Amino acid sequence: MNKLGLVVSLIFIVVLGFSQTNVEFVKSNFPDKATYKKAIQNIEDGDYYFDLGGSNIELALGYYLKANKLNPDNAELNFKIGLCYIEAKPASESLRFLNKAIQLDPNVDVDYKLYLAKAYHINLQFDKAIAAYKIYRDHLPPDESVLMNDHIDRYIEECKNGKELIKKPVRVIIDNLGPNINSEYPDYGAVVNIDESVIFYSSRRPTTTGGNRSEDDMMFFEDTYWSNKNDDKWNISKNIGKPINTSLHDAAVGIAPDGQTLLIYRDDNNGDIYWSKQRGEKWTEPMPFPTPINSEFQESSASFSYNGKRLFFVSDREGGYGGKDIYYSDRDENGNWGEVHNLGNVINTKYDDIAVFAYADGKTIYFSSEGHNGMGGFDIYRAELNNGKWSVPENIGYPINSPDPDVFFSIGASGRNAYYSSNRVEGLGDQDIYKITFLGPKKEPVYSGEDPLIASNAKGFQNADIESSISLKKSQLTLLKGIVSDEITQQPIEASVELIDNEAGEVLASFHSNSVTGKYLISLPSGHNYGIAVSTDGYLFYSDNFVIPEFESYHEVVRNIKLQRIEIGKGIALNNIFFEYKKVGLSKESKVELQRILKLMQKYPSLEIEVSGHTDNIGGEVYNKSLSLKRAKSVVNYLVKNGVNSKRLIAKGYGYDKPIATNDTEDGRKKNRRSEITIINK
Repeated sequence: MNKLGLVVSLIFIVVLGFSQTNVEFVKSNFPDKATYKKAIQNIEDGDYYFDLGGSNIELALGYYLKANKLNPDNAELNFKIGLCYIEAKPASESLRFLNKAIQLDPNVDVDYKLYLAKAYHINLQFDKAIAAYKIYRDHLPPDESVLMNDHIDRYIEECKNGKELIKKPVRVIIDNLGPNINSEYPDYGAVVNIDESVIFYSSRRPTTTGGNRSEDDMMFFEDTYWSNKNDDKWNISKNIGKPINTSLHDAAVGIAPDGQTLLIYRDDNNGDIYWSKQRGEKWTEPMPFPTPINSEFQESSASFSYNGKRLFFVSDREGGYGGKDIYYSDRDENGNWGEVHNLGNVINTKYDDIAVFAYADGKTIYFSSEGHNGMGGFDIYRAELNNGKWSVPENIGYPINSPDPDVFFSIGASGRNAYYSSNRVEGLGDQDIYKITFLGPKKEPVYSGEDPLIASNAKGFQNADIESSISLKKSQLTLLKGIVSDEITQQPIEASVELIDNEAGEVLASFHSNSVTGKYLISLPSGHNYGIAVSTDGYLFYSDNFVIPEFESYHEVVRNIKLQRIEIGKGIALNNIFFEYKKVGLSKESKVELQRILKLMQKYPSLEIEVSGHTDNIGGEVYNKSLSLKRAKSVVNYLVKNGVNSKRLIAKGYGYDKPIATNDTEDGRKKNRRSEITIINK
């Protein structure tokens, strides 16, 4: 560039820098043709991505900002940049650019007051937003007010809700899961298994299967990614690959409590829900759920109940309360899904209600809604099912919820950690996945000062004087996990793991341990007497019992199970055979265990067993031997009554002659009071 050209360019920049008049994008306002063409090209590229919407707004913003550097005083361009920042980050910039646009040209857009109100709204300046919304509403022409009044009134209501919610912030720490999980592309929809050891999520990054882009928004198709933990840190995530992922949209939307059935959204047939089972380290070909769960309408997300017998899902089918509603279907004993039920107008609103997640306690759901007492976009809510009725949904609070869309919430069994998707300033790019750590109620410090680590991580929330009513909800369940293996070889075994409600005498759930690792995972909500039975071909079943009191707080039980091959001399304790105190009659809670012994005898018709009774050392020897023998005979009589030849059965009463634990403690005596079976011939 010659000296004259340089001087002209500098004068141009200085004039634009101090100008407060609207500078149009015409050739005469630029120092040369090349600069003008570059500016126009950036605007056209920005307009292209702006019209695509969604996550393309970030791309549009980039082009608009390039054009803005060449001409920072064009009202329309500043207005477009302000609109982008309402959707992009940092949202605070939206006000700067919108206000400048209005200064340059008060008539820059007929709806500028509406967008200015939205910018105040998204930046938590609720009073200014309310005032701006009202001004916009009051100046609408009659024909437009009919269409817009309901929307504006809802925005004002959201601002009022927001004012109340930010007065009572939830005590949480919100952490980005980092580059091992997130990318510069959209990452969202995290689902974790109940012990938070594995995460699945959706991403629209270039490594998508097939590498293709959707014609709808020109972004890469969704693929499912996964990661597991090592020393409490997430490993670098991997594309889950085929057959889960295809060249089209494949999004993980839910996972069974045992972590071995994945729920997937695919956009065929307007959008349907599929399921896939994990077999060892591989996943089976995804299969669609049958009608009436899938329909001609869109089914966009789903979640299993803690026992896998109920499926909650989202659909925009006809007959609902709004755009998208939450429904459920129950699975019968034969594995067939029943008719579909809408959760009703306590949960569903006239707006969209989506992203349902069923918590492992068997009664709580979380979901996102544009209705209820939200502060803008989608907010996350919690509701409980008590005596067949849903509680009024509770907004889980600020800063988890914001005026932005807050969706895809899932929570671990402990209730201490949750995961959701958000588009934050500190993110790695587009939408990222974040971990929420609930801190619980504020407590008086024992020592002066504060923990610098907590203080730095929880900046902005640890000093709140007013507690949110939505605090850490104490988890009331037990997490049972472990490895099933062969007693002799120690090799992992794929086995059936049944969860039984002993009081009701029914099987609540049936899972399988992983065929490669032998791992199993079960959630046990509090307030029940549970039987656990593990079985597979060629082995004696394993029986265990867990009585979990009502309101029992969360804890984990690791139970590694060694299965014994069916061989002479092998035996097992029948931990779910129960008798009344000092009586010989079998209680109703013993029904499922008795049926299991019966099936064993029917499956192996040459098997002969000894049924033995054992007691603690309370009471006399003669009494205890008599009691234990009579109890053993009660089991034998049940089997004979149900078709087992009496010649295959022997009853023995050992009293307290064969203790398996000390009789000096109540816990030891409890273990010694037992029934057993031992193989005497096969």
